[in-house]
Amino acid sequence: MSDSTQDETTHDELLPEYSFDYRKAKPNRFVLKENQQVVILDPDVAAHFRDSESVNRVLRALITTMPQPV
Repeated sequence: MSDSTQDETTHDELLPEYSFDYRKAKPNRFVLKENQQVVILDPDVAAHFRDSESVNRVLRALITTMPQPV
């Protein structure tokens, strides 16, 4: 099958309009919540934490020991 024939076949399978049942929709779990950031930990560091809350707890404790900016 040539590229042009494949393109025509693929295009023919598309409907001009699709019906979407929004009642069955689920939130996208990959979307960041407001004011969230993704930080990638190196594997040796990540091995010391069970979840993001444990990482946050340690970082908050560390922040309290840091000098405050003037």
